[in-house]
Amino acid sequence: MPASPAPLPADITSLSFEAALKELEGIVRQLEDGRVDLEASIDIYGRGALLKRHCEAKLAQAKAKIEAIVTGPDGEIATRAFDAG
Repeated sequence: MPASPAPLPADITSLSFEAALKELEGIVRQLEDGRVDLEASIDIYGRGALLKRHCEAKLAQAKAKIEAIVTGPDGEIATRAFDAG
């Protein structure tokens, strides 16, 4: 069985999805520009991987909360869990 990933650092878990995504985009730009030395590239790549995990978790949480409004055969309005699949 694969090991569970290490917990995310508190400074990342405190970020909103939007803030984490913005930081991740900045990291991608830095790495694509190629103006960062090797050691710094390794460090920021690692942070980028953590930010990616955080964003994925935030999206999964949001998906779990979304409910679709449906009308039943008797005209009753109800909610059901969102299923994008």
